[in-house]
Amino acid sequence: MAYCVWLSVAFVLFAGSALPWEIPALHCALYGFCECGFRPDVAAMECDLARNVFGQNLAHKLLVKAMKEFLDNDSPSKPLVLSFHGWSGTGKTFVSSLIIKHLYEEGSQSHFVHHFSPILHFPHTQNIKHYKEDLRRWIQGNLTACGRSVFVFEEMDKMHPGMIDTIASFLGSSWVVYGSNYRKAIFIFISNAGGEDINEIALDYWRHRKDRDEIQLQQIESAISKAVSSNPKHGFWQSQIIDQKLIDVIVPFLPLRPHHVRLCIENEMLQQGLALNETLVNKVADSIVYFPEKEKVFSLTGCKTIASRLSYYV
Repeated sequence: MAYCVWLSVAFVLFAGSALPWEIPALHCALYGFCECGFRPDVAAMECDLARNVFGQNLAHKLLVKAMKEFLDNDSPSKPLVLSFHGWSGTGKTFVSSLIIKHLYEEGSQSHFVHHFSPILHFPHTQNIKHYKEDLRRWIQGNLTACGRSVFVFEEMDKMHPGMIDTIASFLGSSWVVYGSNYRKAIFIFISNAGGEDINEIALDYWRHRKDRDEIQLQQIESAISKAVSSNPKHGFWQSQIIDQKLIDVIVPFLPLRPHHVRLCIENEMLQQGLALNETLVNKVADSIVYFPEKEKVFSLTGCKTIASRLSYYV
């Protein structure tokens, strides 16, 4: 590992305009023991999810199972491709950060973790062809440097249709090139698409006096798939990734009940070093907007605004 880092530093200093992944990738390919600081700890990941993510038992179960099966396989048949769906504030991005935290020694600071946002990285429709070429080169170059890379694509519902298909070939089972096993990579897609359908299913359970934790993936998966495939503005619209069934696990994030919001508030207070105070918890919880308007069953913004609301009331 130290030798791999030394090579990377030397390369930056002396390699001029050559590709930045060539020397470390060559070393990893020749000697086979450089894993890019990849030190997965699924047990710690599972514990972190249980302690810091509230109301997402189904997502928790699906993710831990998928990660264990993928990481326990020394020769996976394809990269692990996860697609997170749910309403804003339900924990999709936060959960992706917890997963990454327990995959690398440097956590989210690892150079082998790559985040993409359509608004930030692919903002102009007229430049889509250029973006696609750049993205493909970036993915291939970084996978050559480290086959254990993680790629996170946020706001897929705002991605230009057709843009993401440029990486479809990396998600299948054929990419083992130059000694780098691309099948060990992880791709995470994050989207609000299907959130309304998930909320409606959860509300239906509540109306029938059923616990939302009884909701099964099969009941949600088809609704999410339909929401994605029927939206011509979604990044997965008529996508090869969908047509070729390259997504391994669809992970739904359910709307949060008031008691989940209170747990988020208490957790945020502890994170900020504040003593738990029931009066303060009540003030923040009461400031949250819930839906439906009359019954106030679920939080409209999940736990997304908790930190800013807490700062306001402290």
